[in-house]
Amino acid sequence: MEVHRLGNRIRAYRKLKGYTQQEFAEKMGVSVALLGSVERGIKEPTEGLLQRIGDLLGIDVKELLTSQEN
Repeated sequence: MEVHRLGNRIRAYRKLKGYTQQEFAEKMGVSVALLGSVERGIKEPTEGLLQRIGDLLGIDVKELLTSQEN
């Protein structure tokens, strides 16, 4: 999946769960700058970071990586 699209999906799920970027970054133990870079598609998240994102959002990483567009 393209990094920009992945970032958009992460942002959308974060907002659906009601987290601000600040709250979400704090719960993950990362900087707001890192989270923002991931959400904007500037930085590709590591496998470990993706797993932490999925765990915190309560969704499987596959859900983040699966595009609904075919």
